[in-house]
Amino acid sequence: MSPRRNKPKGKPKHSENLDEREITTSNDSVEEHNDGIYVVRKISGSTSNKPYRCPGCDQLIPMATPHTVAWLEHDQDGRRHWHNVCWTKRNLRQSKVERTRNAPRY
Repeated sequence: MSPRRNKPKGKPKHSENLDEREITTSNDSVEEHNDGIYVVRKISGSTSNKPYRCPGCDQLIPMATPHTVAWLEHDQDGRRHWHNVCWTKRNLRQSKVERTRNAPRY
């Protein structure tokens, strides 16, 4: 005897309920920062299959390393891959000013 197959009860859900489900099952989050609204996606190490360069520290993110992908809400082409720490501290980062050896620090 084969196992019993359960069939869904009731009618299929309307398209408006499907839209809600898509939003809640997505792993993207929306963050508001001083320079705009960002869509942020956390990438696990297993889905990362090539190295990227982090715009925060200008270092390589090796393959199979968990990291963050972020882009402005209306600019999908501007996606950037960040180290998780670099993304969380990006507003604290100061401009990099190179000084000569004898220049005053302040």
